[in-house]
Amino acid sequence: MLAKVRSGTVIGLDAKEVTVEIDITKKGFGGFKIVGLAGKAVDESKDRVKTAIENSKLSFTKYKITVNLAPADLHKDGPLYDLPIAVGILVAMKQINPDVDLSNKMFFGELSLDGSLNSTPAILPLAILAKEHGVKEVYVSAINAKEASLVNGVTVFPIKDLSSLILHLNGQQKISPLPHSTNLKKKSNMYEVEYGLEDVKGQHMAKRALTIAAAGNHNILFTGPPGSGKTMLARLLPQLLPDLTWEEALEVTKIHSIANDIDPENPLITTRPFRSPHHTTSRVGLIGGGTYLSPGEISLAHRGVLFMDEIPEFPRSVLESLRQPMEDGVVTITRARGSVKFPALFMLVAASNPCPCGYRGSKIKQCYCSPTKLLNYQRRISGPLLDRIDIHVFVQDTDPKAILSQHNKKPTTNDRSETVKAKELIKKVRQKQLKRYENEKILTNGEIHAKLISKYCHLSKDALELLAKASTNLGLSGRSIHKVQKIARTIADIDDSTDIQSKHLIEALQYRPKIK
Repeated sequence: MLAKVRSGTVIGLDAKEVTVEIDITKKGFGGFKIVGLAGKAVDESKDRVKTAIENSKLSFTKYKITVNLAPADLHKDGPLYDLPIAVGILVAMKQINPDVDLSNKMFFGELSLDGSLNSTPAILPLAILAKEHGVKEVYVSAINAKEASLVNGVTVFPIKDLSSLILHLNGQQKISPLPHSTNLKKKSNMYEVEYGLEDVKGQHMAKRALTIAAAGNHNILFTGPPGSGKTMLARLLPQLLPDLTWEEALEVTKIHSIANDIDPENPLITTRPFRSPHHTTSRVGLIGGGTYLSPGEISLAHRGVLFMDEIPEFPRSVLESLRQPMEDGVVTITRARGSVKFPALFMLVAASNPCPCGYRGSKIKQCYCSPTKLLNYQRRISGPLLDRIDIHVFVQDTDPKAILSQHNKKPTTNDRSETVKAKELIKKVRQKQLKRYENEKILTNGEIHAKLISKYCHLSKDALELLAKASTNLGLSGRSIHKVQKIARTIADIDDSTDIQSKHLIEALQYRPKIK
């Protein structure tokens, strides 16, 4: 007898439907064969399915079983086919009523040997696939049910084990579906710190630059001596940035679901990602790829922050791979097995020492680096990559008196006022941008592309003349000119100004790298 069960697979960020066809025949010798470009994990499901069925106190056929995963030219891997294969076999063996309509159902899940269902990655994009194909019912592990319930328009059934699923399909003991989840409970970011802007003593220009970068989603580079507060400033971003919108949250959760990087009990990611890879991270780890073409750190930082501390210590080949994603907001990974695209619209925050010893430009210690060492150190970051960073700030040494002046001061209720004000300002400016770009495919000033510059970055007459002179004197590239305009647009938004004035442009020009 032939049975067909609907399932799916994930390629890159998109899910594709897979039909699991099972045929049991008495002809020939007994056996269990899976065809349809199945990977190692799928091939191993033969033993998991057989043992799970037997341990669920059900009989397993002694006849020949052929499982076809259609379409046959689409590579399939992972353990999520265990459940649809088991259901198909039981339907073909008539242990599940053959009259059950499987055309409006999709099954995803990995079986344990005792018949229970384990957690499976990428359930959210698979649930979205079911909705897009008009499938009404989705059957997943009870562990992943909350994740699947984030999708409105499908009925999610949480399955604990194979026995309860059979009873449900046969109409003997129904499983209660899980309602659509709209729970936007905020989940704390693992990088969120307990200090605020007011705890960073001095550094007024650096804090101003950080606020502008957060408000407009601009890339920023902090350069300065060790201990000046570069890392401290960068790690403040999670508490300054506004939470994700519902659409952004689903998009981000989808990426982290594929990477198996979400909490099943609280699957929806509502806070903006903050990724901080170590400088030993490989190019594949940063960009993505590998055997199964999985997302890298830049995609896991989508709609959030990618913090690269001590950026010159990263291998140059790794840094250069950032250039195209920073420009396009997506990364295309091509391998022999195929090509996939992952979104990578992140805010790059980097920290660097000015020289190998770290004290060039310091007011406290003298730098002893030779010109050759200094030049070699600066060459670790290429000019094209620096040109893609919007805001460059030199963080000077902090005056010890400013740090010690607060040593014996008792905390008050106003100690967090600077952080609260900055967060409210950033939220207000971001909302202004959402309204401005509601008819465009962008959300922030940092995403404005060349075609939209003249439309949304309107300069006053004086500001236009100033930018023309500055471009010549500072040797700005075409990209740098656009960067200055976008930064000035954010500064104007902070000032509630419709047009970009000269004062906004002057401040924006201060954040471009100086000619050496």
